[in-house]
Amino acid sequence: MTAVRIATRASELALWQARYVAQRIEKELGRATEIVALTTSGDQLRDVSLAKAGGKGLFVKEIEEALLSDRADVAVHSAKDLPGGPPTPGLSFAAFPERADARDALVAKGVARLNDLPRGARVGTGSVRRSAQLLRLRPDLRIVPLRGNVPTRLARLEREALDAVVLACAGLDRLGLGDRIAERIDPSRLVPAVAQGALAIQVRCGDPLAEALAALDDLDTATRVAAERACQARLGADCNVPLGAHAVLGAGGRIALCVRLLDRDGAAAIERTVEGDASDAEALGRQAAEQVLASGGAAMLSRLVAQGAV
Repeated sequence: MTAVRIATRASELALWQARYVAQRIEKELGRATEIVALTTSGDQLRDVSLAKAGGKGLFVKEIEEALLSDRADVAVHSAKDLPGGPPTPGLSFAAFPERADARDALVAKGVARLNDLPRGARVGTGSVRRSAQLLRLRPDLRIVPLRGNVPTRLARLEREALDAVVLACAGLDRLGLGDRIAERIDPSRLVPAVAQGALAIQVRCGDPLAEALAALDDLDTATRVAAERACQARLGADCNVPLGAHAVLGAGGRIALCVRLLDRDGAAAIERTVEGDASDAEALGRQAAEQVLASGGAAMLSRLVAQGAV
């Protein structure tokens, strides 16, 4: 039986994620695997913001093309890198493995909490979502644009006299760098990105491998991601938009989704939390989006378009 070819970005974190999925395929499905590492357009753009360059789809385009051209059988993505909207024609998601910590992480010099940063502290982030929410919490902060993989961002904390950087807890944990985290920021303060901490396993539509890969699916994760992505899709938001969406499963098959849409400077924000049956996760996500739109979100998105953010 031929090896399952797994397409992934070539970054250290992406390779960790692909190897994790490969180990599960080998152990649980009894199939040999082969890693197909690719450099995406997003990886090549070092000095240009994702918002200006075309969004997070730049991290998945070449990987999806490898699937469509039969150079790979499976793709492993950070689910937060997936663009909003419908799946790419010809491709589908076979599984969402168990989600890691969805929270944002503060990595700082000499302080334990975001609140402890000195006035005017220089904080690095490449995310408009994090930037807007940080400024809403601490308007005094000076946000420094930050691109690159996790080790590169940590190195810039030292090299460029930054006081802190904000990254995803999941990435730091997966790379064995969880001890660098000063604060795992509560989601009520910094609402995480859509699907942050989750992995997405993608295949060609109709591939018999999809049925086997379903064994790697975590229902709780898939449900939470479905709610968050449905909200994102209805809003038409990508990484250019300061949007956080975080779903939590509760007792009795219930799900709660918190959504926060902000202006880029954090001065204005619209937040809504909706609850419902977890079996209606996608409908709940769309409902949350409709509430945001009706509460001023449509006007806010128009402003973001006018500012060139979308």
